[in-house]
Formats: sequence, C-alpha cells, structure tokens
Amino acid sequence: MDIAERENVDAIRKKSFALPTDGSTEIASCHPSSSAFLSGVKLENGDTLEVLGIFDTKLRVKNQMSWACFDQQGNMTEYVEFSMDMSMTPFSISSENKLMVVGCDDISLLSRGNDEWHDFISSCVGICSKPQDLSNGSCSGIGCCQSSIPKGLQSIYGAIATLNEHAKVQDFNPCGYSFLAEQNSYTFNTSDILDSSFVNRTIENVPLVIDWAIGNKTCNQLRNNNEMIICEGESVCVDSGTTLGGYRCNCSRGYQGNPYISPGCQDINECELKPCHPKATCTNLRGSFNCSCPPNYVGDGSIYGTGCFFVPPPTKTALYAGLLVGSGLFLTLAGSFLLYKLLKKRRVKQLKQNFFKRNGSLLLQQQMSGHDSVLEKMRIFTSKELEKATDRFNESRILGRGGQGTVYKGMLSDGRIVAVKKSRLVNEDQLVEFINEVSILSQVNHRNVVNLLGCCLETEVPLLVYEFIANGTLHQLIHDDTTGFPFSWDLRLRIAAEIANALAYLHYATSIPIYHRDMKSNNILLDEKYRAKLSDFGISRSVAIDQTHLTTKVKGTFGYLDPEQIHGKERCLQLRGCSS
Repeated sequence: MDIAERENVDAIRKKSFALPTDGSTEIASCHPSSSAFLSGVKLENGDTLEVLGIFDTKLRVKNQMSWACFDQQGNMTEYVEFSMDMSMTPFSISSENKLMVVGCDDISLLSRGNDEWHDFISSCVGICSKPQDLSNGSCSGIGCCQSSIPKGLQSIYGAIATLNEHAKVQDFNPCGYSFLAEQNSYTFNTSDILDSSFVNRTIENVPLVIDWAIGNKTCNQLRNNNEMIICEGESVCVDSGTTLGGYRCNCSRGYQGNPYISPGCQDINECELKPCHPKATCTNLRGSFNCSCPPNYVGDGSIYGTGCFFVPPPTKTALYAGLLVGSGLFLTLAGSFLLYKLLKKRRVKQLKQNFFKRNGSLLLQQQMSGHDSVLEKMRIFTSKELEKATDRFNESRILGRGGQGTVYKGMLSDGRIVAVKKSRLVNEDQLVEFINEVSILSQVNHRNVVNLLGCCLETEVPLLVYEFIANGTLHQLIHDDTTGFPFSWDLRLRIAAEIANALAYLHYATSIPIYHRDMKSNNILLDEKYRAKLSDFGISRSVAIDQTHLTTKVKGTFGYLDPEQIHGKERCLQLRGCSS
C-alpha cells in the first residue's frame, strides 16, 4: 500500500464514516458542528471544495460556475471560468453530474485538463428568441440545456462562450451561465435567466457529486497480489466503477454499519421491521430471517408472499373418505396398468402369429409333407431365444452378409454355439427361396453339408439356425494372405474331393436330386479341422427323377455359372420354347 493510499484509508477511518442509526444511506451531513466534519476536498491548486454530505459511495460538495455578462452595446462586463484538478487525490467527478447551460445565446464547453480549447469532453448550447419560448422545467436546449459527462474525470476546465454577445436577447437575458450539477438537483425556471442572484443561489443549493475510492487497484488485483483489503467483518470489496481503479467496501446483504471500522457491519434484526404475517413467528438469522406459520396454517409466512392461512384439520369422516378415494384411485390405476400389459401381450402374440403365417409356415408344411420324421428333428425357435443368443442381433456378432441375408454368431441356453441367418424377406419370391432352403436342408444329412438346427418364423424377417462353422469360408482362406495358414495342395485336393462328394450326394443319393445352382468359394465353409461344408441353399432346386424336361432358368452368381448354361438360356429364349 503506497503513501497516498494509506493516507486515504486513514482519512476514512479517522473521519468516522459512521452510519446513522435510522439505516439511511447518507453517512454524515458535514457541517462545522458535526463530529464527522471533513474540512473539504483539496484541489491541486490549493483550493478546497466544501463538503456538504458524505455518502457510502460519493461526496456532495459546493459547486463552481462559469458565467459571462454583456451590456446594451454588446461589451462583456463579467467573465468567470471554473476548473478543478483532483489528479493527486482519491476523488473524481461523478458521471451522475450533468453539464448545464442556462441562457439564450450561450455555449457551455467542458474540456479535460487545464487547457480551455483542448480535449473537449462535453458541450451544450442554450438558445431562444423571446421569453415566450421558455418553459418552466424544460431543459432541452431552449434557454436551458444539459448533457452527460464521462466517468473518471479528475481534471476539468469549464468555460462559456456566446454566439452574438447577447445582442438579440439583451432585453431579457444579459448573462449566460455554465456549471456541473447532480442529476435532477436543478430544475429550470424561466426567471433564472434574469435573476441577479442566480450564481450565489446555484452555488449554495445545487451540489456537485464527487466519487471516491481507496487506492487505484481493483478487488481482483489486490486478491491476486495478496495485498490488504481494509473491508471489515461482514462486508465485501467492490470495484469503484470510476475507470480509475480503486475499490470501496459495502455491507453484505442483511447487515449494516461502517465497513471500514472494526467490528465492521452488524447483523440487522429484520424481525424488528415486522416482515412476517401477524400469525407467523419471526426468527432472526445472521444476515437473514425466517417466518414460520403455526400448526394448521400453511404459507410462507411473509407479508410480501402468501402469508399464513388457516386449513382446518381433517375429521375422521374426511379421513375415511380420503382413504376410500385414494384406494379406489389406486385400484383403478392398477387395473388399468394390468389391462394395458394384458392387451400389449395379446398384441405381441397376435403379431408373432401373423409373422408366423406370413413367413411361410403353410408353405413349409406343404414342402415337408411326407418328411415328418425329418421335420420333427428340426427345432422351431422362439424370437426371444434367438434375441438372447445374439445379444439382440448386435452388430459385433455379424459373421458375414450374403445375397439372402446376414449371419450372426450366437450362443443358445444349452451352451451350443450357432450361426443365425437373418433373411432379407421383402417379397414373395424371396420367401419361396427361404422356405426352399429350409425344406432342402431339413432332408439332408451329410458331413460335408451344413447342418440345419431349426428356424424361427414369428419375427418380421424369418431366421435360420445352423451349426457354427469356425474357420470361415474357402474364399477367405484362398484370398486372405494375413492368416499365415499353409494352404497345401493336399488340403486343396481334400476340400475339392469333399465338395465333390457333397454334390454327388445331393445329385444322386437323395430321394429327390437337389441342384445347388450357386457353387462358389463363398458358399463353402471350413470347420475347425478344415473340413468342407456346403452352405447357402437359398436358390437350390429339387428335381424329380422322372422329370423329362430341363430347368433352364438361370440362377446363381454371375462369374460362377456354366457358360453353356447361359448360352443355352439365350438359345432357348430365341426359340421361345423354354421352361422355367
């Protein structure tokens, strides 16, 4: 803390800025007989501004004025300017003041510093042509003008200039006046422009407001530098707001007193001010208070809020009625909830039945007629079982995607690992392919053909459950160099023989020959011992032994089809004698 700041603090404490006991905001009305008398605000030039009143954030001092008067010939008879320099003090001129001019031929000028014609910061012009133009209480430029001034002014120079030496208004306005005045402290009167006592009356009755602050550092700057803040107990540091830095102390909410002198601000007993409803009990708290209503009364207890109003206690009849109504309401809600659950369960069940029919249950029964023993071995899974097995068909469980659907890895409740194929059923043709795959695989029992464990038809898209084949597809083994698996010629020959064996079984060993029609490496799976398993029978076809005509409809993946089959199809279309 520098010397000037320490003197400022000592002045505040020694002059006893004691708040009056009535709780008003004025700290002391300073006059020679007051114990809180402050001799004045000393200016840089040695002059002193007499203090009229000290407040918690500002001072009121006697005013200064500038004026100019002229005779009938336009000669200046009087000219006075005013200036203030508080640059080495903790004081500044408050922006609550207004620059005023009173006159009908005058310009009021205010500049920063001591130079009359340098760094202008405010101005105002008062003009009029005749007394009838003037209006009491009006200060909008006709006979009277006011304008704002900036914050943080410490050194100012006030002057007045004339437009025409009052030559045109000399009869009713020989002088013009300029001064600073606290806002709303001066009210213009039409008689002021001709009143010879206007100067003395204004200096005595229209005060100037002075801001003050401690030091030149803000509260945050002091805290960051761990410097002393003189605010005593239950008070807070606030920035001065003058643009010059510095701070002041304010009592916290619910406290009053002098924040600069120990013990600082004291708790206000708000209960003495009767803030509670007459029925409520007031309890004073530190910095606050509480209003509480008596039994059988409700409300916040405050005279500014809902107060306290009487609520009669419930009688036994009312209590029983309340219990009865509450019980009835509870039963109604419980019944409604149970009915909702029942209806929802029925809707879900009905939806599953509709899916079951739509997904080809009747078609499957027709295709499986005569194969009851095989159908009995195939399990019909529920949608709930397969959702649990695949973690609700989580993306992380996907094993692969094909033309007829997506395959997920799953675990049944008995611990078996399975592959669940979720078909892309969008039309009746795909539904036929799905049922066709179920029908064909349910009749096949060969070690080189993927084993179908069951299916689920009660979901929006039908599901097939296969045995899980661990080592992916032959296509991956051939084309993926990152596996590092030694793909020997012996293994290649064995896989080819196993696939040939499976196809021979399908063509010649089954009761009705089955033609795969989509043979490619993607549809050949490899188990843990790299044994081949033929899969994806979605577009396969069963042909009766006694069938005499050829099946010429092209099916399968282009690039894997027999070129002669495609050529034969084209020839057949030309002859228009094909059978699908």
